[in-house]
Amino acid sequence: MTIAIMQPYLFPYIGYWQLIHAVDTFVVYDNIEFSKKGWFHRNNILLNGEKTLFSIPLKKDSDYLDVIDRVLADDADKQIHKIILQIQNAYRKAPYFNDAFPLIKDIFNSNEKNLFYYIHNSILQIAEYLEIDTPIVLSSSLDIDHRLKGEEKVIAINKALHSGRYINAIGGQALYDKERFAAAGIALNFINSEIAEYKQFDNAFVSHLSITDIMMFNSKGQIKEMLSRYTLI
Repeated sequence: MTIAIMQPYLFPYIGYWQLIHAVDTFVVYDNIEFSKKGWFHRNNILLNGEKTLFSIPLKKDSDYLDVIDRVLADDADKQIHKIILQIQNAYRKAPYFNDAFPLIKDIFNSNEKNLFYYIHNSILQIAEYLEIDTPIVLSSSLDIDHRLKGEEKVIAINKALHSGRYINAIGGQALYDKERFAAAGIALNFINSEIAEYKQFDNAFVSHLSITDIMMFNSKGQIKEMLSRYTLI
């Protein structure tokens, strides 16, 4: 059993989907502290050749709440409608707009007001679109001590799922020690994503955008090929 664990991100870049594709079970944190600097409720699209941020408005609340305790703003629908129009105008001439846009619009228009479940719905729907069948498990459903932090919590989750291998994003190299995982009977690898260039109209290529961008400019077959373009270190 190989697993990965990640925070819930809204329309994350291709590397997130490569990680889900690479494992037998993917764990998404629902009981993790929300961060304004994270990618829980925002991401980037290509607009007029430039990386452009969109953000779902949230109800004002404590910055120390878990993501599952945050909710969309009461008037979020207005901003979401603007984001949908922005995406429509930005990509309406993209080759796969007619395939991707109805799904993206449907995700944005979800009736879910809880931030985590809003994101969770987006992850499930896009995984289905990309034909990724990896089971996705909520962290809170696992029988561990949820007071644990960092490396200890990750090892506990691996043990709860009887995992023999844990794959983490490349940025975790400074956080996790292979020897400590090995002592717990778990092999530790990091995924090094290859970001393939693709045509974005006649613009210079802009990488690390939301999966929305890739869905607009690439067929499902092309995206499936991208999902396997990584190395484990």
